Amino acid sequence: MILRKVGASEATEACRKTAAGMTRLDGLTGQRLFQAETQIPPSILKMPDISKNSVTRARISEEEAGQRLDNHLLRICKGVPKSHVYRILRSGEVRVNKKRAEASYRLQAGDELRLPPLRIAEKAEAADAGAMLRSDLPILFEDEALLVVDKPAGIAVHGGSGVSFGVIEALRRQRPQAKFLELAHRLDRETSGILLVGKKRSALNALHDMFREGGRQADKRYLALVAGRWQEKKRDVRLPLHKYLLENGERRVRVAEDGKFSHTVFRLLARWERFSLLEAQLKTGRTHQIRVHLARLGFPIAGDEKYGDFALNKVLQREGLKRMFLHAWKMDFPHPQKDERLRLEAPLPAALAGFLAQLSATEEKDYGEAF
Repeated sequence: MILRKVGASEATEACRKTAAGMTRLDGLTGQRLFQAETQIPPSILKMPDISKNSVTRARISEEEAGQRLDNHLLRICKGVPKSHVYRILRSGEVRVNKKRAEASYRLQAGDELRLPPLRIAEKAEAADAGAMLRSDLPILFEDEALLVVDKPAGIAVHGGSGVSFGVIEALRRQRPQAKFLELAHRLDRETSGILLVGKKRSALNALHDMFREGGRQADKRYLALVAGRWQEKKRDVRLPLHKYLLENGERRVRVAEDGKFSHTVFRLLARWERFSLLEAQLKTGRTHQIRVHLARLGFPIAGDEKYGDFALNKVLQREGLKRMFLHAWKMDFPHPQKDERLRLEAPLPAALAGFLAQLSATEEKDYGEAF
């Protein structure tokens, strides 16, 4: 690999920009966000964005400070063998502030970490998703105009942003004879459930028009397990949402006065000692709407890695919940080309239903019937 030498003036300018930059805060949590620098060699990237072709540099945030260097590397280099992590430490290929550092070194806020090119093995989740996409996706409904998929969690609806495959690519691969297959709407990668796909341009346009009108034509309902004891049987939440990008290009959403009008109706279905099961009815369809509304109210969705309770999520992993508990459960909408309504339901996935059964077996339920 050939590395371009960075001139002194260029490096000085990069340092000046780093020192002068203001720390950005997440609009929802108020926590500091990683500050990715302008991409000039050597680039400073968010730590998970480790390159297999070039050197990666990153600045340690206040949240990361205090960790041992070796433990930090093992956490961010998932897929790299542990022996290889310690080898690059011993050989001096890992540098902290341009110097060699011991594995036991405690990282400090502002430290600059340099990693050599690393080839990271495919994550188990991605492998599982790939295997799932190689088999037939579960179809809830299909006719000449559209098909409805019960999307599994952990699979993107389409490729892009570092994802080489998605539901739509899988459908096209499984149906090479299909002349037209396009997504009518989207679900977050971590969300399971009902996903509509147009099989004709005219049907797709009609579905897009329907979703643009919000809840006036389409009734979309989700199941969400949240941390905390929800009290109201029904609650209308109207909080404006603003969509923005982190420095690494990842989408985030926050409640903001200048955001777009967003309306969700929540209904309490069941309540345990630590959790509540809600039905969320979308009246508008903003990005991450349910997740951000609930987080803002103090009831984060169990397993939500973007807006949730991160400490609780680790506990839930040990208790058996290894995904976000958000499922597109029901949809009632007019057929795009026929004078009739479609009423569809995607059963709760086994992993989520099993966790509810476990809750009922270990905690007292004071509201709701067995789900």
